[in-house]
Amino acid sequence: MVGLGILAVLGLFMSAANASSLGVVYTEGGLVEGKNHFVGLFRYMDVFKGVPFAAQPGRFQKPIPHRGWNGVLKANDFPKRCLQLDLIQSGTRGSEDCLYLNIWVPQGRSISTGLPVMVYFFGGGYLVGGSQGANFLDNYLYSGEEIADRGNVMVVTVNYRVGALGFLSTGDSDLPGNYGLWDQQAAIAWVHRNIKAFGGDPNNITIFGESAGAASVSFQMLTPHNKGLIRRAISQSGVALCPWAVNRNPRAYAEEVAKKVGCPTDQSMAACLKMTDPVKLTLAGTLNLKGSATNPIVKNLALSPVIDGDFLPADPSTLFSNAADIDYIAGVNDMDGHIFTGFDIASINQPLQPTPIEDVKALLTALTSDKGLEASTAAYDQYTANWGSKPGKDDIKKTIVEIETDYTFLVPTQTALYLHAKHAKTGRTYSYLFSEPSRMPFYPSWMGADHADDLQYVFGKPFTTPLGYFPRHRRVSKYMIAYWTNFAKTGDPNIGESDVPVAWPKLTEGDQFVEINNSMGKDSVKQKMRARYVYFWSTTYMSFPNVN
Repeated sequence: MVGLGILAVLGLFMSAANASSLGVVYTEGGLVEGKNHFVGLFRYMDVFKGVPFAAQPGRFQKPIPHRGWNGVLKANDFPKRCLQLDLIQSGTRGSEDCLYLNIWVPQGRSISTGLPVMVYFFGGGYLVGGSQGANFLDNYLYSGEEIADRGNVMVVTVNYRVGALGFLSTGDSDLPGNYGLWDQQAAIAWVHRNIKAFGGDPNNITIFGESAGAASVSFQMLTPHNKGLIRRAISQSGVALCPWAVNRNPRAYAEEVAKKVGCPTDQSMAACLKMTDPVKLTLAGTLNLKGSATNPIVKNLALSPVIDGDFLPADPSTLFSNAADIDYIAGVNDMDGHIFTGFDIASINQPLQPTPIEDVKALLTALTSDKGLEASTAAYDQYTANWGSKPGKDDIKKTIVEIETDYTFLVPTQTALYLHAKHAKTGRTYSYLFSEPSRMPFYPSWMGADHADDLQYVFGKPFTTPLGYFPRHRRVSKYMIAYWTNFAKTGDPNIGESDVPVAWPKLTEGDQFVEINNSMGKDSVKQKMRARYVYFWSTTYMSFPNVN
């Protein structure tokens, strides 16, 4: 009898699982079927991997609609990445046939309807990355399962073209560039047209992303081509105003690539590049990772979006009226710049080796080269004001990280937030600083949150792989998923189905922001993030004459 009782319970679970699965879904391209699995008591997850949102794109062309398919498309496997460099830049991986997305749909006792939709764009410097992210033992970084299950939202992750095939531009109509941004826009539009069939609300789409993906979120807010498609947006460590986010002289880099692949640099350059083998093109679009204090990497990120007069009709700083009705969260990690300083000045990660003060001066001279020596001197005075007569080794190292964090991420993000708030009509504006210390064992003891450290918490890895984390890490993950998904539901990170540790005020309520870490409480609400340095870079620095 006990055995029969167990079988009866299993039968109930199986019938409940079947009852709360979408099964075959009708999309504009045809029928698509994913997989459903059990995730908890009366909770299930429908997962669709590799759903096409556009056809294989033409070389250096905007994406076009998919022709569709016959029968039922089995959406069970993650798609290949778009063709890109491998991690050591000596080979390539991926495919030109890559415009696919993945969907996670949480189900309860009945089929979900009207779910908020969160669409994620990966980072990777516009050079590398994919919709599923890094993989360790079939545990994909950008799996949307924890966010979807814990926040009761739908999660979509998107492939887009990167590297030379995604962003090479001659600065004119021959090769206008921004192909990767057009891919993202096509995905947003596809979601808007099709997501209702999966149980999503097409009028409540939140886009979010990190690093280059975060800047992409910013670009998608600012372009006129997304009018009415996006309700909310979250930028994690990147905005359109970052110094690496726009290439203002793309022709020079296009000529470098042309020379590498044997193309002329005259009026026939674009035609030649279009006929060149895509692997050769991709290999030609490398990034020099041998930075230095005098030539920092941030100054050499050449494959990035351009002001093309179409997707970006003007300088991003002038387009914030297009985001007037979009709710916006943006923030940075407190030591976001560390990832670059490690390449530019290796001694910052060597505890026993001092970093010369001359490196601070050289770095600031390089970062302010467009304004001349007077600006460099003023910047040095700002960042060394608290040193005293004999700064310690760690003081100098931390100062270098602060300089690159401010210049590369924090100040542009704060500027974008204030511009968003200034032009907002119905859109709300929220600011944050993520400061959970890095878990990397070989980092200095003074290290805070490095670039991309936030991703593991947003995607719930402390729950997916609990043995790799402590309880404090699960608190951080719970907080971030709660804030992010509440915001996706309501436009207010405090209001939704998930409890939050402290009320997060809008930026417009006294220049306030929240500091996110494992010990959040009333003291986590702060004002005027690094105001002195934001004022220096956004006001004082800009007042120096442009030497170029």
